[in-house]
Amino acid sequence: MNSIILLFTASLIAGIVNGVAGGGGLIAFPALLIVGIPGINANATNATALWFGTVASTIAYRREFSSQRRDLLLLSFVSVIGGIFGSYLLLHTSQTKFYALIPYLMLIATLLFIFSQPLMIFFEQFSKNSEIIRVPLIIILSLQLAVATYGGYFGGGSGILMLAVLNLMGMRNIHTLNAYKSWLATCINLAAIIHFTFANKIFWSQAITMASGAVIGAYSSASLAPKLHPLWIRIFIVTTSLTMTYYFFIK
Repeated sequence: MNSIILLFTASLIAGIVNGVAGGGGLIAFPALLIVGIPGINANATNATALWFGTVASTIAYRREFSSQRRDLLLLSFVSVIGGIFGSYLLLHTSQTKFYALIPYLMLIATLLFIFSQPLMIFFEQFSKNSEIIRVPLIIILSLQLAVATYGGYFGGGSGILMLAVLNLMGMRNIHTLNAYKSWLATCINLAAIIHFTFANKIFWSQAITMASGAVIGAYSSASLAPKLHPLWIRIFIVTTSLTMTYYFFIK
C-alpha cells in the first residue's frame, strides 16, 4: 500500500510540474526505483505511464497540425524507428549495466532540464540564421533519429532535444512546437511500449496507478499554474533530481 501511495503521489506531482515547467519524468522514474522495481522494468513502466500524458497533449494540440505535414510524416517515421531501436538497446542491456548507467542518465536528463532555456534561446537564434543557411532535411531527420533512439532507451530530457530539432526546421509558434513534440514523443513511446510489452518488462499495475496520478496532476495544473511560479517549480525539480542523481551515484 505504501508503494502505491508513493507512486501515485510522485506521478501526481510529475503531472503538475509537467503542466507548469516540464521535467516530471525526473520525479516519476526514481520513485519506481525506490519501491524496488528493477531498473529496466522501471524505465519501461515509466515510459508507459507517461505515454498517456503525451497522448492527451497531442489531442489538446490537434488544431496545430495544419502545416508541414510531409515533414511531420517523415519525422514520425524516424521517431518510430528510433523508438524501436532505443528500446531494443535497452532490452539488450543487462540490469547490472543499466543500474550502472542510471546515475549518468539521470545527470544528463537533469543537465538538459537545467540548461533547457539557454539551449532554446541558442537554437532559436540558430534557426533564424538557418533561413539563409537552410538546414537540409536529411540532417533534421538524422538528428530526430538520434533523439528518438535516446527516447526509446531512456527518454529523460528528450523533449527539449526535440524542440531544438524542430527549431532547426524554422518553427517559431510555441503551440505548434509543443504539438509536434507531443506527437513525436507519442510515436517514440508507443513503439518502445509495444516492444516492452512483448518482452514482458512493464509492471502494468504500477503503470496504471502512475498514469492516473499523472492525468489528474496534468488536469490540475491548469488551475494551479497561475498560483505556482515556474521558477520555484524548476528549483524544486532541479533540487529533487540532483538529490536523486547523487543518491544513485553513491549507491
